[in-house]
Amino acid sequence: MNTVYDASALLAVAFAEPGAEAVLELLSQPGGEVSAVNWSEVGAKLAERRLKAGDIARELSAFGLDVIPFDEEQASIAAALRPTTRPLGLSLGDRSCLALARVRGARVVTADSNWKKLAGFEILAVRGV
Repeated sequence: MNTVYDASALLAVAFAEPGAEAVLELLSQPGGEVSAVNWSEVGAKLAERRLKAGDIARELSAFGLDVIPFDEEQASIAAALRPTTRPLGLSLGDRSCLALARVRGARVVTADSNWKKLAGFEILAVRGV
């Protein structure tokens, strides 16, 4: 089964946060993908920690994920998800992750346990509820 990773899951690994071990185990399996939007989010957080561009690129590529462009279909799905995800505080980046998962028929790995409240998605939250 394909797996789509949310930025929060990748940041858990990058910053050695709770849930990192579970994400690392999942990353060892084939079929990992990430939305270009979430890829940018992770890169931005690394840049905030003053990593240089070359170091950021190496850090990101070490995840071994296929980066999937955010296209018109995903944009439409992300927009349609706004009303149901707004009460949970999900961002455009969060919705882009969910949109990619919907398009790919994939499960989602996130560090945000709040996502488990969403219907219609297979959510694997690497931190407790």
